[in-house]
Amino acid sequence: MATSGLFYRGFRDGVFSGLPFSLVLVPFGMLFGVVATEAGLNIYEVMAFSVLVIAGAAQLSAVSLMSENAPVLIVLAISLAVNLRMGLYSAALVPTFGKLPLWKRSLACYWLFDQPFALTSLDLKKNPNRSVDERLGFFFGVGIPLSIFWYSATFIGAYLGEFFPTNIGLDFAIAATFLSLIAPLLRSPAHLAAAFVSVLGTLLLQSLPFNTGLLIAALAAMLVGSEIERRLPKKGGV
Repeated sequence: MATSGLFYRGFRDGVFSGLPFSLVLVPFGMLFGVVATEAGLNIYEVMAFSVLVIAGAAQLSAVSLMSENAPVLIVLAISLAVNLRMGLYSAALVPTFGKLPLWKRSLACYWLFDQPFALTSLDLKKNPNRSVDERLGFFFGVGIPLSIFWYSATFIGAYLGEFFPTNIGLDFAIAATFLSLIAPLLRSPAHLAAAFVSVLGTLLLQSLPFNTGLLIAALAAMLVGSEIERRLPKKGGV
């Protein structure tokens, strides 16, 4: 099959795999649109935020901190901490997409968020024989439609504003989505220990101002996971 045919076949599979997550992204995107406008951003700024950042948890964290008049440094640090996992996602995809031309990797960087990474990683195990073009198509098939849902939902939330309820617990949607994506990838003692420390640390330190407990918990989780990984015997080692 031609390269373009493989790409579109992967894209089609990615669309079907990612589509169920639109049920979570749409209400969460609308919630972000409402919260951002209530924080004082106009509709153009809200849309620019979603299109340029395209990271729901970090966007909502930043807007919440801005509403509390948190220092800019704290806003940037917390947003960076929430998105630190993107660096790990990028590193994990190097064996799969690392040899692609720069322009393709650059496009993939834009659409690198939780769902494309997690579903592509799971598909790598289920369908190890896909070519790199078909796998890239799968990655974009997950990411592009979901990003369109995200932009559209953000616009609706920002446009409707006051008519959209913000007290119905939709902020839980992003946590539920994240858990459903990441849980299948937690397969080693180091992964489980890092996840446990991050959850425990976040709960214990939640009283710290401006969610700075999140930074400490994330750092502690990375240190614990790294140390356990270092101490465990390597597979195939002596």
